[in-house]
Amino acid sequence: MAGLAENGWVALEHPPQVASEAGFAASPAEAGQRLDHALVHQYPEHSRSSLHKLIEAGHVRVDGKTVKAGHRLRAGDLVSVSWPPAPPRDLVPEQIDFPVLFEDEHLLVISKPPGLVVHPACGHSSGTLAHGLLYRHQDLPSSASSRPGIVHRLDKDTSGVMLVAKTEQALCALMADFKDRKIQKTYHALLLHAPRERDGRVVAPIGRHPIDRKKMAIRPLHGRYAATHWHILEYFANGWCFAEIGIETGRTHQIRVHMASVKAPVVGDALYGGATGRHAPLQPLRQLLHASSLKLHHPSTGAELCFTAPLWGDMQTMLDALRSAES
Repeated sequence: MAGLAENGWVALEHPPQVASEAGFAASPAEAGQRLDHALVHQYPEHSRSSLHKLIEAGHVRVDGKTVKAGHRLRAGDLVSVSWPPAPPRDLVPEQIDFPVLFEDEHLLVISKPPGLVVHPACGHSSGTLAHGLLYRHQDLPSSASSRPGIVHRLDKDTSGVMLVAKTEQALCALMADFKDRKIQKTYHALLLHAPRERDGRVVAPIGRHPIDRKKMAIRPLHGRYAATHWHILEYFANGWCFAEIGIETGRTHQIRVHMASVKAPVVGDALYGGATGRHAPLQPLRQLLHASSLKLHHPSTGAELCFTAPLWGDMQTMLDALRSAES
C-alpha cells in the first residue's frame, strides 16, 4: 500500500477489475463510528445503499481486511475503497427535442412532450426520453442502466414537468423526497364527464389489473394505498370539464384509474373509458392529461422551488375550442 498522502487520502494501484481505488485514514473524530456511517460522511455524493453494497461485495477494506458495515473504526485505521467500473449502458444517445424549464449543475427540469416514452420498455427500444437525456448529458447517474438521471416518470401520452438528476446526490435526494411524499404534484385534465362534486378526493388502493396486464385497477386486497383529489375549474356544454388534480401518492396510472372510478375518465384515455366516439365533434389524439407543476426543495441547497409547464399545444387548442363553443 502506498504511503498516506498529506490530505489523508491513500493512493493505491488500480487493479484491472476496478475503475479506481482510493481511501482515507480514520480521524480521531471517526473513532467508534460504524464503517458505513464513515463512508457516507466521506463520500456524500454517493447513496448510503450504494456504499453499503460496496462493503457487502468486499470492495471496502480496513487495514487490508474485509469487514462488515457495522465494523467500528479506530483512529488511524486505513480504509480503502475500490470503485467498480460503471456498468456499460445499452442506450445509444439520440437527439430528442424537449423544452428545458430549468437547469443547474444538480438538476434538469423539462416539459415532456406527449407521445414521448420516458425510458426503454417492451416495444420502445429507441427514441425515448432516456436516449435524449444521454445525448444532452453523457454522465447522468441512474438507478438502472436504462434510466439515466430519471427520478420519476410520466405515461407516454401524458405531457408536462419532469425532474432529472444530474448527480448521484441529487438522484438519491429526489427519489427519497418522492418516496416520503415531500414533492407536491399538480396536474390538469379534461374529463369526459364531470364528477358529482366540484371538489372531491378518492382514496383507493391501486394494483395491476387481474386480467389485463396493461391496465391498473382499484384492488382493495392486493393494491397499494393511493389518494387523489380534484377541483373542477370549468364545465362545458358537451358534458366535459376542466379539472385541477393533485396526487398524494405516485402509483402507476393513478389519476386515470381514480378519475375513471368516479365516472369521470380523462378525455381521450381509451384504456380507462375516456374514448369520445367516432362521431364526436372533438377528437383528441391522446389522453388530455398534463403535469402542470412540481413544488420541491432543491436537492443540494434546500431552496424551495416551483416549476410550471404550460399546457401542451394540442390540449390548449382543445380547451380553446370548448370555450369558444360556450360563447
